[in-house]
Amino acid sequence: MSRLFDDFRQYLTRMQQYEHVTNLLYWDMKTKAPKLGLAAHIEAMTYFSAENFALSTADELGHMLDKLAEPQEYDALDDTWQFIVRRMKRDFERNRRIPAEVFEAFVRAQGESGTAWEEAKNASDFSIYAPHLRKMIEMRREITGYTDPDKEIYNAMLDEFEEGMDSATIDRLFDDLKRELIPLVRKIVSKNQPEDPRFHVYSDPDAQKKVQWMLLDYIGFRRDAGAVDETEHPFTTSFSSKDVRVTNHYHEYDPLSAIFSAIHEGGHGIFDQNVNPDYDKTVAGSCGYMGIHESQSRFYENILGRNKNFWIPIYEKLGELLPQFREISLDDFYREINHVQNSYIRTEADELTYCFHIILRYEMEQAIFRDQVPVEALPALWNQKMKDYLQIVPENDSQGILQDVHWSDASFGYFPSYLLGSIYDGMLLDTIGQELGSVDELLAAGRISEITRWLNEKIHWYGNTRKPKEVIEAVCGREVSAEPLIRYFKRKYGEIYGVA
Repeated sequence: MSRLFDDFRQYLTRMQQYEHVTNLLYWDMKTKAPKLGLAAHIEAMTYFSAENFALSTADELGHMLDKLAEPQEYDALDDTWQFIVRRMKRDFERNRRIPAEVFEAFVRAQGESGTAWEEAKNASDFSIYAPHLRKMIEMRREITGYTDPDKEIYNAMLDEFEEGMDSATIDRLFDDLKRELIPLVRKIVSKNQPEDPRFHVYSDPDAQKKVQWMLLDYIGFRRDAGAVDETEHPFTTSFSSKDVRVTNHYHEYDPLSAIFSAIHEGGHGIFDQNVNPDYDKTVAGSCGYMGIHESQSRFYENILGRNKNFWIPIYEKLGELLPQFREISLDDFYREINHVQNSYIRTEADELTYCFHIILRYEMEQAIFRDQVPVEALPALWNQKMKDYLQIVPENDSQGILQDVHWSDASFGYFPSYLLGSIYDGMLLDTIGQELGSVDELLAAGRISEITRWLNEKIHWYGNTRKPKEVIEAVCGREVSAEPLIRYFKRKYGEIYGVA
């Protein structure tokens, strides 16, 4: 390797040290830091993020990337490093257009907004959060204007989280889902489905934490490269393939919430733990395409975790850790975890009505950035869309517009990724069936590790190096379609509820 390449790698190491510190600060802010310590964390995060941004947009880096992109240097690189140079050169040119003072102000505002969101949610008072949300909208619009001046603003935001999935593509996929799922859900919810009080008895949070580790171990999350903590809104963060951390939130009278959050975040974590370790600490590492990432978390949570056969090998163990489940048959448990009902909270929704929660948020973001709906009008618009899609109206802001953390850090364009992930999952389920055999039989026999290994080899290993459409084409051999997911929903819920 040339001296230029060695200098480039050393420069990347410097950048990564700042990123490592900011990740640690974020983790601590969301898990351990006391309320009065948050301001100091925000200041530190602002400082280290600004320093890293300065390195990522410095003339020195631009000069190295230009030289490495020249044929003599570029052709000497392997495929991974060619990808890294291409991606960093693209990002350098985009980020270079953002004024440093704007970026620094944005990072500080993100931290303050996150703190205000949590306070507002706990108080169920949108007015606490409204000025911060307004600032996030304004600053996100400004920054996107710098990075993508030639793109329509909301399409640019969508592209940031799932490259190649513009609103025309998403509209087509979501319209297919609405056309088929709205009548299916209405048939199901018209049936009498009383609440089962056995699933809402006191569950010791410490016991729930043991269940979380049991589930993480079972699906393939590695303890030697992972950690678990508690937070208001569950999330996963990755420092490298050797240090991946997941969080959960434990409800004393709703253990199913933490059970499925554990499986969901475990799916994210398994992805990050199984990226090619040669990609660690580079842009080739942890996948930045959130629809692909969400496809893995939602595949474990829903396609596998809400399959009755997933529980056959471990249901007795669940009863040992949470004794109330000893008195509940596996058949009753299976029906409860697939109980379709119109509900307020996205993260607690069944996998079928969950689709409408995402479509609602997608339309809300379009209203914000395309229709210029003012912040003050957003709670009412949210409630109207809840009524339109789910026939219910939130009783307060915490049940409604304040329930999700994503807008507090300006992650506009992220929400569609969740439903895109489910759409990909329908396609992955078909492909696994063709290549490994019946998923039901694999799960019932306790052979989930074979499914995890397949996902490791087909998807996880490649990290960030393939765009979403490239992943689906490579793994499934076809273009993205909602048809397999619709077929899965109709077959599964048709059998459970006796509807056609």
